[in-house]
Amino acid sequence: MNSRRTFLKQTGLLAAGIAVAPSFACTLPKKHPIGLQLYSLRDVIKNDIKGIISKVAAIGYKEVETYGYSKKGGFWGLDAKAFSILLKDNGIKAPSGHYDLDDFMSGKTSDSLKLCIEAANILGSEYVTVPWLGVNIRQTADDYKKIAQKLNEAGKLCKASGLKLAYHNHDFEFAKIGDTTGYHIMLNETDKKLVDFELDLYWAVRSGNDPLALFKAYSGRFTMWHIKDMDKSKSSFNTEIGQGAVDFKGIFKGNKQSGVKHYFVEHETNYKPNELGSIKTSFDYVNNELL
Repeated sequence: MNSRRTFLKQTGLLAAGIAVAPSFACTLPKKHPIGLQLYSLRDVIKNDIKGIISKVAAIGYKEVETYGYSKKGGFWGLDAKAFSILLKDNGIKAPSGHYDLDDFMSGKTSDSLKLCIEAANILGSEYVTVPWLGVNIRQTADDYKKIAQKLNEAGKLCKASGLKLAYHNHDFEFAKIGDTTGYHIMLNETDKKLVDFELDLYWAVRSGNDPLALFKAYSGRFTMWHIKDMDKSKSSFNTEIGQGAVDFKGIFKGNKQSGVKHYFVEHETNYKPNELGSIKTSFDYVNNELL
């Protein structure tokens, strides 16, 4: 009798374990998707957009950030709808895009922004991102205050269309203007409900700034990052993530304070052995060492 009772208890526990195991497995955390700024592949993507997107997906990237959209050329010869289908067929999303908004930022017209908003919505994006500011509109502190107001204005238009605006930095924003910088003026003068910031970690570090200090001072504002490494021997060169001078493991300790939602690998120069090889090495490091 006892042996039968023991047997029933053991088999009952085993059955319970089998029932619980699948639900437990479903609760295991998934790794954060890794994105790629497609500018990294600018010299090859123009020749074979469909093939390149397929190879990006095969490496493991689940997100991309676009650049270079125009009404005439679309995305590398594909209109927004066709490009959206291409991404979907490869299991990739495009949460952000870099759009040429010089006309809007200089106060000439809002037509370019409206065009970008339309394309971003077709792609199912979250962000329209300002990637650059013309030299002539960013000379003084007052210039940057005007820029901040234009960013707020663009943010309102994006919000009305179900999107959000973001600003991507280089190094010029960190140049001193009196006792401040253009970047700090933009952070202080923009409405955090309307304007997010995409922090390019390479440019921040190269210009002598500590990303962790920025995260602490402006918690939650940096919802996207460009993960781009700096060659140890030549700061103007990039290198594969994890092989350069940027302390990514230290920076990633501030990801929650940053408010980051999307990580985009970017590589612009000094590819080894080539563009696709570089973004594969970087993907593997981010995936295995940082996430």
